[in-house]
Amino acid sequence: MQSGQLELLNCPVRTAKDVDLLKSLEVTHVVNAADGPAHIDTGPAFYSDTHIQYHGVEAPDSRDFDLAAFFCSTSQFIHTALSQQSGKVLVHCARGVSRSATLVLAYLMIHEGLTIAEAIEAVRAHRNILPNAGFLQQLRDLDATLTLQRRNITHNNKD
Repeated sequence: MQSGQLELLNCPVRTAKDVDLLKSLEVTHVVNAADGPAHIDTGPAFYSDTHIQYHGVEAPDSRDFDLAAFFCSTSQFIHTALSQQSGKVLVHCARGVSRSATLVLAYLMIHEGLTIAEAIEAVRAHRNILPNAGFLQQLRDLDATLTLQRRNITHNNKD
């Protein structure tokens, strides 16, 4: 992985709202996968008195919600953060097992080149996750797309 650190913590809401704790953990970036007034309304203004950069995704934990629409932008935000020498990212949602886990899995697949199975294994080595069925299907679709892209690149490089 990159030089920075990616965190998927237990008690994600409490952690995300405790600015002093985030400072003590040296978190530099926060991804809120449950952004918005109906969910966890922290937003960039919540962190304005800190040096924490914020990325919000207003996503319900619903199998019908298209979280894949946020895979690239969120993965790029995480990648940019972890590319910094002291970058440390907190990725959270309400319970830390579905929305945030799905976004972390997508990051690992897109930027670290892991398959869906490898990404799940890597994250589960550190904590329990349980993306909903719809999010898992979106990750399967991403896995198929990335596999095809890698094959095409490999094939084109052989020519």
